[in-house]
Amino acid sequence: MQLRLPRKGLRRWAAAGAALAVLLGGAGTWTAVASDGPAPVHRADRTLDLDGVRLDTSYFTAGGSGRRPAVLLGHGFGGSKGDVRAQAERLARQGYAVLTWSARGFGASTGQIGLNDPEREVKDVRGLVDWLAGRPEVLLDRPGDPRVGITGASYGGAIALLAAGHDPRVDAVAPQITYWNLADALFPRGVFKKLWSGIFFSAGAAAPPGATAPGAAPAGTCGRFSPEVCALYQRVAVSGRPDAAARALLEARSPSAVGDRIKVPALIVQGQADSLFTLDQADAMARTIAANGAPVAVDWTAGGHDGGDRETERVEGRIGAWFDRYLKRDTGAATGPAFRVSRTGGVDSTDGRATLHGATADRYPGLAAGPVRIALSGPADGGPAAPRPFANPAGANPPALSAVPGLGGGLAQLSSLGAGLSLDFPGQFAAFDARPQSRPLRITGAPTARVRVTSTAPDGSAVLFAKVYDVGPDGRQQVLPAQLVAPVRIDGAAHGRTVDLTLPAVDHEVPAGHRLRLVLAATDLGYASPAAPATYTAAVEGPLTVPTAPAVTTRAAGLPWWVWGLPLLGLAVAAGLVLTARRRAAAPAPDPGLAGVPLQITGLGKKYPGGDRYSVRELSFRVEQGQVLGLLGPNGAGKTTTLRMLMGLITPDEGEIRVFGHAIRPGAPVLSRVGAFVEGAGFLPHLSGRENLELYWAATGRPAEDAHVDEALRIANLGGALERAVRTYSQGMRQRLAIAQAMLGLPDLLILDEPTNGLDPPQIREMREVMIRYAAGGRTVIVSSHLLAEVEQSCTHLVVMDRGRLVQAGPVGEITGNGDTLLVTLSGPVPDPVVEKLAAVRTEAGLLVPLDGRTATELIGELVRLDLPVTGVGPHRRLEDAFLTLIGGETA
Repeated sequence: MQLRLPRKGLRRWAAAGAALAVLLGGAGTWTAVASDGPAPVHRADRTLDLDGVRLDTSYFTAGGSGRRPAVLLGHGFGGSKGDVRAQAERLARQGYAVLTWSARGFGASTGQIGLNDPEREVKDVRGLVDWLAGRPEVLLDRPGDPRVGITGASYGGAIALLAAGHDPRVDAVAPQITYWNLADALFPRGVFKKLWSGIFFSAGAAAPPGATAPGAAPAGTCGRFSPEVCALYQRVAVSGRPDAAARALLEARSPSAVGDRIKVPALIVQGQADSLFTLDQADAMARTIAANGAPVAVDWTAGGHDGGDRETERVEGRIGAWFDRYLKRDTGAATGPAFRVSRTGGVDSTDGRATLHGATADRYPGLAAGPVRIALSGPADGGPAAPRPFANPAGANPPALSAVPGLGGGLAQLSSLGAGLSLDFPGQFAAFDARPQSRPLRITGAPTARVRVTSTAPDGSAVLFAKVYDVGPDGRQQVLPAQLVAPVRIDGAAHGRTVDLTLPAVDHEVPAGHRLRLVLAATDLGYASPAAPATYTAAVEGPLTVPTAPAVTTRAAGLPWWVWGLPLLGLAVAAGLVLTARRRAAAPAPDPGLAGVPLQITGLGKKYPGGDRYSVRELSFRVEQGQVLGLLGPNGAGKTTTLRMLMGLITPDEGEIRVFGHAIRPGAPVLSRVGAFVEGAGFLPHLSGRENLELYWAATGRPAEDAHVDEALRIANLGGALERAVRTYSQGMRQRLAIAQAMLGLPDLLILDEPTNGLDPPQIREMREVMIRYAAGGRTVIVSSHLLAEVEQSCTHLVVMDRGRLVQAGPVGEITGNGDTLLVTLSGPVPDPVVEKLAAVRTEAGLLVPLDGRTATELIGELVRLDLPVTGVGPHRRLEDAFLTLIGGETA
């Protein structure tokens, strides 16, 4: 996840403002936040004590002193208030008083995680609303009743809905990618969603160091979960089957429990690439809240918990407009259509991302509008849909593959373009095909089918996973829309039982010539299946019914009057393009002279979107084989942008990057020689380290023998831990496993961005040894890190950046011992005007003073004339000192 960091140079301005800080309530600090607009944003950090639980909060305001509506902004599960800071700043500039907080058990807040328990987390939000009611900046509808809206994603979205049901003072909500009924989400139709549940539990069980909630279970068992939630998970995880008590507890802590009381305007944003909280959850909340008489709009975005494009800028803009309408009471605010769905229109050749466009309707269509009935037969043979036997293997292994958290997001989003990662094992599924489509068919909603199932299991039950594939004309190439399946537990099937299946809601176009295939599988990686072997028999009883939602359309913009002049304009443009098309169409030819050079960057430049300001400008440096190069610079120096261009994720505006002589473009073949660890890796907690790596490599489509798994693991030095489940790993082991994943295939150039984040000193030392061992084989490593002492020990060469430009490059020893700066130690304080006169930088050891053309003797004479309490003068040798001198005192 990328975090929005303060702009460089803000520190001095903020420090001056800190002298005027006022504690606004509780323990807190005041900070001025960087602003690109006319009004600076002021942030006050404080700890609020609510019934003995300390909540870490931040309060954002901007502009004048008048009263304004307030917004509570929640974060996702496993996150903290810092995750939503950027959105909080935007809403503050938009004229709101914004309060963010870390929920119980997360971030710096104390308390136990109760999964939005009405007596814990929901009660906390009521306390936050009370606090807002006492703020002089907040608009009140009546004493004690602030004008307030709540928004948040996932866990934060659910608390928005729950607060609206429990506290009548809430005026509007905008929940994103969240649940309506958590029991239905984690136990769909009686089947345990074990993979996502395990990820949930792992995130909550990992208590922050030094933050142990009073009465919490010991770390390593339940972390900061409340005892009843801990017991629920452990009970269901062991049995593999949810019980009535587990369902009752989760339902009581779900928005559905107070659905009849949620009567405020609701903008419901749900993700299509989401196997955790599927579209039917949003459908249930939309129907219930609309039935209560409140305005409702529904927006299906392209991304979700499985990844993909969350469309953050567009969605946050729409949330702002929603609050403008219902909190500011601005009747002219453009809140958007009642229903919108993002559709994939192709792939942008410049950055490899899916291009999106929106389809809309004036009313929310639900999941069953415009039904079309499609007859099913045997698989591709056109014969009758006879009963199909298939097996549930012993141990439910190997499992079929559909959505995989952390791997499937981009694939889910691109499923409409023929991409996908899904797998069914022969003999473990039944398939029923439709005839090829004579014309394109757009599915918008949840298909349904009626099937009859027989089971030989001792208890007569069956657990099935239903899915609808889009099958190509050859009958073999198949795509699972959004990578989604519908699990179902069927009891009493020893003598056959008929069930009505509701398949996952999707928005997907089936091209002409393709056919639909209904598949019933006995296993799925993401869910718990019976361990006992059994034989199932399935037959369809009727057609497959697919919703088409014909009222949902993509509206084309009207053509301006001058469109009739486009043919003439096209001729003129074409004449100009003829002169440049050849140059622009082809990538530069490889440079044989650089075939042995891992990386050469020349005149690299990248502008910020929509302006002339540069994030990277005129950057040039070269990296040789066997080097471990440290990329250093303060926040905002352009390091991450440079790495993204290097990996082909974004395209430079100027200059070029060559890897082994080949120019880098998105999708360039030479990128197969590059491995990267940039934002951490999402591992499946219930699989072993080796199984995670093998699954990742299989998803690349490259031959297994090219992975060099054993060599990568030997370098990472994980030992016997490879065969253990990843959920048992320490943070250091997870980091080394992530490095091993980046080393699969033994890339010649390995890029590591902050590989030591979150590690303790022994783990950092282990990571250092991993990098050195990898480079010892003649390969090249580039590492970006804020730990300067560690870089000094790990790296052979450095590149220092500041404000997007190269400051210095060369061997570590050359940069740390260049003799251009002296370390002056003193026995007493030095006034700021004297420090500025010397152009010096304060450090814990003393002053770093540049010679600026003077000899050491001349500098010492000047220090004496200034009557400074000098105790020693000598050359500085630490990388930290050199770095601070090079970039003018900013922190890395």
